[in-house]
Amino acid sequence: MALRKIRTYEDEILRKKSKTVEKFDKRLHDLLDDMKETMYEANGIGLAAPQVGILKRAIVIDIGDGAIEIVNPIVEHSEGTQIDIEGCLSVPNVWGEVERPKKVTVKGQNRYGEEIVIEAEDLLARALCHEIDHLDGVLFIDKVIRFVTEEEIEERRSKGQKMDLE
Repeated sequence: MALRKIRTYEDEILRKKSKTVEKFDKRLHDLLDDMKETMYEANGIGLAAPQVGILKRAIVIDIGDGAIEIVNPIVEHSEGTQIDIEGCLSVPNVWGEVERPKKVTVKGQNRYGEEIVIEAEDLLARALCHEIDHLDGVLFIDKVIRFVTEEEIEERRSKGQKMDLE
């Protein structure tokens, strides 16, 4: 495993659409392992392949319940809405309120190409939508309703509220 450089919002690769993964081989496994290591090192809860410079449809997420890897993810169903604060490892020190679905069903594949389905709500639904947006060249700042100050972030952290900040 190796740490990879996280691309920031100035990098045009973050605005490109990722390609479908067709080979489920050691290169993909290494990419997923590196993405997890990079995400943990950066104290993030999610990372998409374009954020490490690879235009492949692959994401990793860990909201505290263990790592989830999804290749070629698609939101099959969504319902409800939630507005909460998000941040992004590719847009450092910027946070904002974003509207996302409250619940989602995401279909994709695991690292071996086997189909998986994830039913998610609240923070996990938000993180999945955030990372899948990266695969289509969309950043959370494109969807911000209101930008949030660092003081507001600290206040919420002091109350123990979990947010999709990275």
